[in-house]
Amino acid sequence: MNALEKKLLIENCKSVADLLMPTMRYLEKEYFKALILDTKHKLLKVVDIAVGTLNGALVHPRELYRVAIRMGGAALIVAHNHPSGDPAPSDDDILLTKRLSEAGKIIGIDFLDHIIIGDGKYSSLKRLNII
Repeated sequence: MNALEKKLLIENCKSVADLLMPTMRYLEKEYFKALILDTKHKLLKVVDIAVGTLNGALVHPRELYRVAIRMGGAALIVAHNHPSGDPAPSDDDILLTKRLSEAGKIIGIDFLDHIIIGDGKYSSLKRLNII
């Protein structure tokens, strides 16, 4: 990540999609990333949490929040790609999002959104009222 990205204000799901779409839309495996944010929602770092297969990546709340805690993150957004190009959330995506959101409430780190990157399109689970 370059110095410009470190100062980037993450205002909404489009900010995330604009940042990640160019590098994630053509990946052939699922990559699950976390955007660790400070108290003003400025980007501290984009971190790879898991790399999966063509149709899944195993993610555990412990792995995600360990990184956020170490970095002093106040909030986070997660994102992953769908190699199929279709950003519609799967049932597993929805369950994982709810689990990660609940863990954030317990730990005290705001879980702001889960973005799914497709081929030129994206979905926001917050915008879909899943969180």
